[in-house]
Amino acid sequence: MNPHISLVVLAGGLGSRFGGAKQIAPLPGVNRTIMELSIEDAYHAGIRHLVLVINAAVRAYIEQEILPKLPADLEVTLVEQRLEDVPAEHAQRAAQRQKPWGTGHALLCAKEAVIDKAIVITADDYYGSQAYKQLVQHFKRSSNWACVAYPLQQTLSEQGGVNRGICALNELQQLLRVDEVLNIQYQEDGTLVGLNDKGQARALASDVLASMTFWGIDKRLFTILAENFADFLGHHDKGNAKEYYLPDQIQYGIDQHLAVVEVYAAKQAWMGMTYKDELPLLARNIAALKGLSHK
Repeated sequence: MNPHISLVVLAGGLGSRFGGAKQIAPLPGVNRTIMELSIEDAYHAGIRHLVLVINAAVRAYIEQEILPKLPADLEVTLVEQRLEDVPAEHAQRAAQRQKPWGTGHALLCAKEAVIDKAIVITADDYYGSQAYKQLVQHFKRSSNWACVAYPLQQTLSEQGGVNRGICALNELQQLLRVDEVLNIQYQEDGTLVGLNDKGQARALASDVLASMTFWGIDKRLFTILAENFADFLGHHDKGNAKEYYLPDQIQYGIDQHLAVVEVYAAKQAWMGMTYKDELPLLARNIAALKGLSHK
């Protein structure tokens, strides 16, 4: 079985903490964006359809600077995530909104572009080339959803505590839930501790798997996203500030027995950034992993 697999890159966020549109920030010394390197990895894993979910502010740059560098036989679909892309009865709420609706809405915008299966990633995280190969092989043998998750220790930051989604698995390595744990960092006694959603300390093993938004999904998820987004707008976003998160909707699919998510431990390290000061080190690490020249 060789299903049609699209790569969906969520690049519609504004990256405010980073100080700009970090999705189009070239890695210093490499002169390519993380997004380009991820697309290249997916291409080498056999993927020939790319869906880029972007915002209008970066469209011209992507069309002029990014797309011409991509392989000629890679089909590319650009999708804009727009605030006004909501059901008609919620148009007034969209007019009052300042920031994007969130990752769940971003993927929903790609509904018409995805043909069958899809690997979903964010534009500013580097996942390693093996992750794409793992999910391409997964879809050859299974119709379940999937996730490549990373040992927690590989996702920590020297800048301070980080927030991570910690995977709880069953004996079949299927996802039960993702627990959001905040401000994870090493303590003076060497233990790794974060805070749960009630503000209580939670000790964590360094090798526990964390979800870093590397999902394998199919068209079923878009039905869930569409139905629950309407509910989100009608019942949960009264203050017009909450975000519609993709992991919550995957969790809904699990809880309602609409999908099974198989979890694979990553074979390479995750690399990402939140602040611009992290760019030089990130660039050196990615260049070393991919064997690129770093000037």
